Amino acid sequence: MDEISRYAVGLDVGTENVRAVLASVNKEGNISIIGYNELKNSGMRKGVVINSVGPSEAINEMLGEVERMSGVEVKNAYVSINGAQILSTKTEGMIAVGTVEHEINEADLERVKEVAVIGRIPANRDVLDVVSLGYAVDGQSGIKNPIGMNGARLEMKANVISALSPNCELLRKATEQADVAILGLVPTSVAAARAVLTEKQLENGVAVVDLGAATTSVAVFEEGDLQYVGAIPIGSNNVTNDLAIMLGIDTEVAEEIKRRFVTGSFKGEKNIVLKYGRDEFKFEREKVNEVVKARLNEIFERVRKELKNAHYDRKLPEGIVLVGGGAKMRDIEVYAKEVMEASVKIGAPKNLGGVAEAIEKPEYTTAVGLMLMAASDNGAPIKKSKRKEKSGGFLKKFFKKF
Repeated sequence: MDEISRYAVGLDVGTENVRAVLASVNKEGNISIIGYNELKNSGMRKGVVINSVGPSEAINEMLGEVERMSGVEVKNAYVSINGAQILSTKTEGMIAVGTVEHEINEADLERVKEVAVIGRIPANRDVLDVVSLGYAVDGQSGIKNPIGMNGARLEMKANVISALSPNCELLRKATEQADVAILGLVPTSVAAARAVLTEKQLENGVAVVDLGAATTSVAVFEEGDLQYVGAIPIGSNNVTNDLAIMLGIDTEVAEEIKRRFVTGSFKGEKNIVLKYGRDEFKFEREKVNEVVKARLNEIFERVRKELKNAHYDRKLPEGIVLVGGGAKMRDIEVYAKEVMEASVKIGAPKNLGGVAEAIEKPEYTTAVGLMLMAASDNGAPIKKSKRKEKSGGFLKKFFKKF
């Protein structure tokens, strides 16, 4: 391995699975995938850690295989956070910076950011990032970057992304028990967006919907900024559980039916015949479709409600990009388009170097996005790094892509 290469790791801690992607980054910034793995998880409910032992053991075992595959010892990573606990809060702040001749600097931006957060975000929440939506200098608004401008008053409009402090602490504990330091906590849909969106989509208006096993998260972008983040406590496992209950079968059999026979177009006239182990199952396709359609309708209606809360329902020129393990259901974008009345397509990582073929799938999108954020960090090689988790700023890593 090139001695001057750095290493970047993305760790996606999901309710059902933990996934990691490890890449080497050379001095030109070129990325090559050298390790990846996924493993079943436990000790989480609806995206939140309820017992740190389960995720810790899963992360430790899963990363052990990544290290054997790559020959690199993993010590830190960007880590996903999920669940309905995540909030997106629009705030404003204003400070006096001096006389009209004062040249605005980084310290001024940090001060106005603090003013925009203090008193606006409850004490029981951790601020994951403060996203600038624009500045005004002495009343002149619409400024993206005021550094170097002269003025006496600086105002800021911001989108503050936060999560409940106890939940953040449990996630930190789980990763630290696996001997992994957190460089930053990033909402799953925001990390996934990093892996699949283009500059044009970010500018025009687009939403990323991460359909996971137990949760579905949403991130909305417009004019190059993260405008909204939200999540609902329903995922693709709810479809499996509904099938198991309504058909009177085990969840393993229900998952196989969902994987092999269900399509988002709900076409097919023949009844379903499934051989599973020594048993043979027969079901009416109409009944299976009815169960699946009811749950998918609920999921996408609630996603649409999130878009309405953000004031972006049917207002996204670039439509919706669907990612996550739930996006693997055949033709699911067909039904999602019908319910949400918007353009919908499946997103997955692309154009990655190295051993990337196995991870260019919807379920690896968040892990890849987290890795790309880590690759934008100009720190030391992972096996030598002793850095602590950074306070916010994941969007800075996000936009280094462009």
